[in-house]
Amino acid sequence: MHYRSIAYIATLALTAATISAQAPAASWPQFRGSSNLVGTTHAPLPPKLKVLWTYEAGDAIDSSAAIVDGVVYVGSATGELHAVNLADGKAKWKYKASADGIGESSPAVANGIVYVGDLSGVMHAVDVNTGKAVWTFKTGSEIKSSPVVVGDRVLIGSYDAHLYGLGAKDGKLAWKVQTEGYVHATPAVVDGIAYIAGCDEILRAIRVTDGKEMFTVSSGAYTGASPAIHNGHAYYGTYENEVLAVDLTGKKIVWRYKHPERNFPFYSSPAISGNRLFVGGRDKMLHALDLETGKSLWTMMTRARIDSSPVVSGGNVYVGSSDGKLYVVDAASGKTVFEFEAGGPLTASPAVANGKLVIGSVDGKLFCLG
Repeated sequence: MHYRSIAYIATLALTAATISAQAPAASWPQFRGSSNLVGTTHAPLPPKLKVLWTYEAGDAIDSSAAIVDGVVYVGSATGELHAVNLADGKAKWKYKASADGIGESSPAVANGIVYVGDLSGVMHAVDVNTGKAVWTFKTGSEIKSSPVVVGDRVLIGSYDAHLYGLGAKDGKLAWKVQTEGYVHATPAVVDGIAYIAGCDEILRAIRVTDGKEMFTVSSGAYTGASPAIHNGHAYYGTYENEVLAVDLTGKKIVWRYKHPERNFPFYSSPAISGNRLFVGGRDKMLHALDLETGKSLWTMMTRARIDSSPVVSGGNVYVGSSDGKLYVVDAASGKTVFEFEAGGPLTASPAVANGKLVIGSVDGKLFCLG
């Protein structure tokens, strides 16, 4: 074969790998957009966003939205899972999950079913067309982790210290893995392995088919953030005020980032685009780091903590802050190019699809901008 043909095929393969690692342009099917949790999308957004519609959910939205087939799915503190039309913000249906509410568990959608966990510890599988339960599964404690669908399995973490592998169609328990602390984070899945960063200070690699623990790496700190997986490395922040890069082949931490002056936890999950990592901090800043070295490239200050996880679209980073603003930041320079005043704290993360951005606020409003 001609050298150029080989090079071209290699380029195509690399491009395909990059594309598959991101959320597709037309949908945002789960927390962070794709199963490796990198928080990037091919969906372009207009340079200046404007509000297209606002939906009243009735109480706080900590859950990040999923968007599939023109429908937005989001949970609220009312205990309801809301299905809302992306085009006009009109309610399609509401599903009552729990009187205890839906917290940070963000819906995942696959094969005509939307999955979400609630604060009473129940995992719900709901028909996307009818809004009726397909099945439910009870764990031993509250669920703040977001579901991830992998083939015929759906994975969910619980505060009962277990990661569960359930049958996606029937909710039957396939396996469960016990950890030594709450399973708060969402598992990132790459090549049949789920990576879960834990409140027990351990990063675990779990085989999706049978729940076998493949290896562990000590983070040395309590972790609420979910890991982003890119090129054989896991990236996540900790309550010891650090962001870590873990080599999954060598099973070791290869760099640590800590701001030289402002020592606050990282609760936000990182986004990865190109050679850069973007993550919000409880130090009120959005941080941009070099992916290879962990060196700081820039920081952007807001007026309150950033628990929202950033999303990268085009050359911009989109992130909410507890100061009530959605920030649009130039990924290269760190300069703010646009701000949207939501009126209430934004702890949920943006979801992007079809040229629109959807984010919920703590005062119960769901905004669609485009």
